Amino acid sequence: MHSEGPGSPAAIPSAPMSEAAPAPIRTRVSEALGVDYPIVQAPMGWIARSKLASAVSNAGGLGIIETSSGELDAVRDEIRKMRELTDRPFGVNIAQLFVRDPSIADFVVEQGVRFVTTSAGSPTRYTKPLKDAGLTVYHVVPTLRAALKAVEAGVDGLIVEGSEGGGFKNPKDVATMVLLPLVCSRVDVPVIAAGGICDGRSMAAAFALGAEGVQMGSRMVSAAESPVHDNWKQAIVSAAETDTVFLNRRHGPGLRALRTDRTSALEYAEHNVMGDFGTPRDLYFGGDMEAAIPLSGQVSGRIDAVVPVASILEGMVRDFRATADEVGRYASPAPA
Repeated sequence: MHSEGPGSPAAIPSAPMSEAAPAPIRTRVSEALGVDYPIVQAPMGWIARSKLASAVSNAGGLGIIETSSGELDAVRDEIRKMRELTDRPFGVNIAQLFVRDPSIADFVVEQGVRFVTTSAGSPTRYTKPLKDAGLTVYHVVPTLRAALKAVEAGVDGLIVEGSEGGGFKNPKDVATMVLLPLVCSRVDVPVIAAGGICDGRSMAAAFALGAEGVQMGSRMVSAAESPVHDNWKQAIVSAAETDTVFLNRRHGPGLRALRTDRTSALEYAEHNVMGDFGTPRDLYFGGDMEAAIPLSGQVSGRIDAVVPVASILEGMVRDFRATADEVGRYASPAPA
């Protein structure tokens, strides 16, 4: 593992070894996950299953299988399919807000995975039993206070998630640009940045702010291998940077989603909008954009095409290095 101090970015390797595939990026995150690139796919309910997750792992990143759907029998099948589709590492997420089964930690351990992310709940609940079973545990945090609590609980690393990201959020929103360097300045565990990441330039920015890896949601929802209906993918591709709304700020969890008739009507609602979430399957797989709340991040405004996961990751790594080189020019002293 690297020995960088708190908040210091990991070393960025030089040019790739070949044109076929970019050289690996070595950070504490990539070393812990056993992957070529410290790029993680977000564990989105119903979406983060074997088709998408295996494509990410096969491309050198880390695919994550979700549990937030609550369909644990289906999740078990998806993990079995993962082993048929890839021989590379992958992980599982425990979304505590949605998975109330107290045996979920045992369930994850029984699947034989080595990496787990925990989210939407206390890091003290599952960290110890998961680590005692030999798993690497990263916890998702939306605030500095939550980050410090997670480190105290013994997590191996953090996923620091800014409010511009899609999905379920802390109602007291803080953007990645503020939250990420703040957390990195106060902890010494590896950090994965989430929220606003979709390409090599945003990945390089996250590394400059102290991260050693990145997680992407909206970019993966719109990928060719994503199982969601093309209507949702095209809505992301067509979105402007202002085409998301932040819902449920008064109650929690907050939600960031694409602007539709449904979400516009709920934007300033006084009540808890979770009861108005709708029927996800009709949106996700039926393509009815008004059937449910289409969780997506502000970075949708920077996504302009549906492309395969392998192309996303390869282009991302190349652009990451090019951006780092470009920025590095300004760090060199000017000629006398």
